[in-house]
Amino acid sequence: MKNEQQKILVIKLRAIGDVVLSTPVLENLRICHPDAVIDVLTEKFAADVVRENPFITSVIAFDRKRDSSLSLLRRVRAGHYTLVLDLFCNPRTALVTYCSGARVRVGFPFRFRTYAYTLKVTPRGGEVHNVHFNLDALRALLIPIVTDRPFVPLASGAIAFADEWSRTLPPKKITIGVNAGGGWISKRWGVKNFAAFADRAALELDATIAVFWGPGEEQDAAELRRTMKRDSILLPKTTLQQSAACIRKCSYFVSNDSGPMHIAAALEVPTLGIFGPTNAHLQGPFGPKHAWVRNESLSCLGCNLTACPIGTVCMSELTSETVYRAFEQLMANNPFTPDL
Repeated sequence: MKNEQQKILVIKLRAIGDVVLSTPVLENLRICHPDAVIDVLTEKFAADVVRENPFITSVIAFDRKRDSSLSLLRRVRAGHYTLVLDLFCNPRTALVTYCSGARVRVGFPFRFRTYAYTLKVTPRGGEVHNVHFNLDALRALLIPIVTDRPFVPLASGAIAFADEWSRTLPPKKITIGVNAGGGWISKRWGVKNFAAFADRAALELDATIAVFWGPGEEQDAAELRRTMKRDSILLPKTTLQQSAACIRKCSYFVSNDSGPMHIAAALEVPTLGIFGPTNAHLQGPFGPKHAWVRNESLSCLGCNLTACPIGTVCMSELTSETVYRAFEQLMANNPFTPDL
């Protein structure tokens, strides 16, 4: 009797950075199951992270504003999956996993959601980097971990867009991408701080400063440029793929803990992450090229609070001098080599 084809669904709804950090799961699954159907369920705004991924078959893009949970359930059941890995494990994804019809359902049994999974993975969220938290789902299935490298592939159109944009950059000079945005206000270092850092880098390194921004952040990016004393280049309005391709054109990237930070690290652009309320050991830019900096004088680092009761001093009291010194060490570990 012919063996049934393995059909696998990996669920990681959001956020952009978290989806990036889940991508090693996809590559390891494909290595172990070269002939399987491997689909990814994620939210529409994050779908571009995985849409070009060669290790998957297709993307199910879910729009919370337009798609009902019932319609999502129907789409998943129509896939006739044999294995579902829920890497998000909120009430909605637990229900989707439970109702998927898959014989094997893998997830982390947070709170009451244990009902949804036939294979329950002990969560190590406070012990290991988020990359390995995700990979624990494969370890529970006894699937070998061949790689732990996050991977963000770029579409040819996005690469062409970035090629055109890069022509506005001075050749053979350091280009530093800066990203002052981020999902949580408590994770933002602040426009004035970024401006002070960028001005110093532009002056001392003769560097080109490229200001990155995403949806809803254009005014902050414009304010950063106005606050700076030296010239900078503002990224035009982009798709997520286009922004990622432009990040790859940078020599270095300096960012709050955010999706662009994780994209830059995955693209092997030496990245400095600026941290406070999130734990850099668990969510920092992943890989040996990268580094992070935080205000080490505080005992409340890594609180994971979106609103700080004491005024987010982990960010407001992190000096531009401290960040610049960390950036100098990043450069020393990753010397700039101009394109010939």
